[in-house]
Parts: sequence; structure tokens; C-alpha cells
Amino acid sequence: MGRTAKLTISLPVELISFADQIAKEKRISRSKVLSFCLQELAERYRAAKMAEGYNVIAKEQKQFAAMVSEIEHEVLPELK
Repeated sequence: MGRTAKLTISLPVELISFADQIAKEKRISRSKVLSFCLQELAERYRAAKMAEGYNVIAKEQKQFAAMVSEIEHEVLPELK
């Protein structure tokens, strides 16, 4: 991950309690718990954005293929 920076944030007490519980069970700091959670969220976000992009590309490819097929039938009608 690289460099770290200090950050002061406010969270609901329930989330802090949950982070403390995980930190205690895993024997890691709160910072590590929150870092892992944010890293997981970032990975899921990136994966969702990539899937969204792939879906856009697939839709464009289908539209292009349909357009080329239509033009092909106009130019070469005997292939219909």
C-alpha cells in the first residue's frame, strides 16, 4: 500500500465497537481493520467500474456488428 498518513474521523459508535471487536479477534490495530475494510471496498468499487465498462464495450460491439451486418446485406444482397 505504501505511505501512510494520520486521519481524524468520526464514526457511529456501533462501527467503532465492531472495529474494536475485529481488532481484538485478529490482534491488529483499529487502523489496520479500517485499512483492510477500505481496501476491500476499493477493490469491489474498481471491479464494479470495470464490469460497467466492459458492459458498455459489449453493447457498442453488438451495435457495431448489427450495423456492419445491415450494410453487408445492402452491399451484397445475395448473402441474405
